[in-house]
Amino acid sequence: MPKSQVRKKKVYTPPTDVRPSAAAASRKPSPSWLPITGVGLIVFGIAWLVVYYLSDTNYPVASWTYWNLAIGFGAMVASLAVFSRWR
Repeated sequence: MPKSQVRKKKVYTPPTDVRPSAAAASRKPSPSWLPITGVGLIVFGIAWLVVYYLSDTNYPVASWTYWNLAIGFGAMVASLAVFSRWR
């Protein structure tokens, strides 16, 4: 019985405009204030909500009523936006 021929595969080389090394070289590291700001926003948002609930909705600002919740959760969502920029 005859032996089948073995095919030689070409080695794949990605195009030069899509190489990961070129993309990684152009990315700059994050500034040092970025993670500090993100953590600060999380701590601020949690602290705002804890004070709001423990003071029986009298503090931080009693006249804002449920807007206090929006401020606390908004600070935490803003921290997610800041952390999305972190490399």
